[in-house]
Order: sequence, then C-alpha cells, then structure tokens
Amino acid sequence: MSENLSVSPFSKALANATGPIEFGFTNDYIFRAVMERNLVVLKGLICALLHLRPEDVNSVVVTNTSLPGQSTDSKEFLLDIEVILNNNLLINLEMQLWNRGDWPERSLSYLCRRFDHLEKGENYINCHPAIHIGFLDFQLFSEYAEFYATYKLLNIRNHHLYSDKFILSVVDLSHIELATDEDKSYGIDRWARLFKAKTWEELKMIAGNDPALTDASESLFRLNADEMERQYARARAEREAYENYINRRLAEVTAENETLTAELERLRAELAKYQAPS
Repeated sequence: MSENLSVSPFSKALANATGPIEFGFTNDYIFRAVMERNLVVLKGLICALLHLRPEDVNSVVVTNTSLPGQSTDSKEFLLDIEVILNNNLLINLEMQLWNRGDWPERSLSYLCRRFDHLEKGENYINCHPAIHIGFLDFQLFSEYAEFYATYKLLNIRNHHLYSDKFILSVVDLSHIELATDEDKSYGIDRWARLFKAKTWEELKMIAGNDPALTDASESLFRLNADEMERQYARARAEREAYENYINRRLAEVTAENETLTAELERLRAELAKYQAPS
C-alpha cells in the first residue's frame, strides 16, 4: 500500500473547485477509501482522536483493505477499517450515516471480534488494547447529547476501572457545536466539520493549511473526479438510503400493528361485556 494518495499542496483543480460535493466523507465507501489509502490522513485523524503527537506514532497499518472489484452493495463489503497502531493498539473506525437503532450492539460486536485476537495457547495477558471509534451522523442516546464520548468498563458503584484495554468511542457529527475546549485543542471538531462539509469552498476553508486535512481534502477531490469511484460511492449511498427506508417503514408498520392489536383487544373486551349472560 502506498503511504498516501498525494502529499502535494492543493492541486490547481481543487483550488478552483466550487459548488456542492457530490460524495463526501459521510459516504462510508468514500470514508473507507480515503482512510485506507492515505496513511497521512489516517494518522492525523487517529492522533487527534487519541490525543497523540505525530512523533508518538511509529507505524499505522490497515489490516482489512478492500479487495478490488468487491461489491459495495453486498453484506461482505467491509464497513469498518481495522488499524494496528504502533504494533500494539487495535483500532476500528466506522462511519454510519443512518440510525438503525442497533449501534451499541453493533459497535460492541465489532470491538469484541477485534479484541479476541489471541491464538490458541497464548496468554491472555498478551491481549492488545482495542478501541472502536464510530462517526455517527445522529445522536446515539436521546437523553445524552455529547460530541465526543468514550466508554470503558467501570465498577458501577465506585467507578473503578476494570480494564483500559476495551474502549468504545463515539463522535456525534450532528452535535459538533458541543465540542469541548479539549476536543478543539486536538482539532477533533475540525475533522468532524471536514467530514460534514457540503461544498468545496467550505471544505477548503476548514482544511486551511493543516497538512492532514489538506491531504484528506485532495484525496476526496480525486475520488469524486474518478468515475469508477463515483459509481462505487453512488451504489453505497443508494443501498444505505434504501435500507434506511426499509427500516423506517418496518418501524412504522410495527407501531401501526401494535396500535391495531391494542384496539382489537379493546373491542373484543367491549363485545364480551354485551355477550356475557345477564
């Protein structure tokens, strides 16, 4: 794998680009393609999220790169990006646009599979720490709005940390305004705003002179300029939209069915009153 798609300054084409971005970072195909092919961008993003300095990172390796020609509308299409940082930390990154109501279970499933990596006979103490980081374009818990949240295993009474090797983090792209001063100091809010950018002008303004954000912007521009990549991104967007429609209609029909069932039981109870012997 190459180190990145390009480490050059903004291309002339990108510098002159205006108008809407057809496929941005919230498209999970685009997000995967940029992060797995451009290690400069991936390293910059991880450093921001984990509060690391660039010199703290010796190696970044993507272990589940997509196969050429892999169908983007199949169940086998890889949604998450598996990364090994410094030959030790196991990281999963995933972009999710729609709320399907199962993110806690889904993220736990990914994290458990990532954490369970030991070969038969290996000592459990050799388990590497694992973290799953989800970028969600919706609020995960309706009662708790938070831009960047991290969850660990804690004692429910005294909050003693059970283990720091099993971590879940969520970046809520719908609540960037809730970024804390700490989030801003590491530039996590700028990454989030870059991911949400709708126009090339907005994208370039957010990136500014930051090398990683600039690289990410150019990678995005190149993918949008490639017709084959656009077809992949369009296929993913259409599938995601259709799945969201099906899930929404299923929820609506289920609610309607529950309402009708309750009304049927009420009518039966009413009828029973009149049919009971006097």
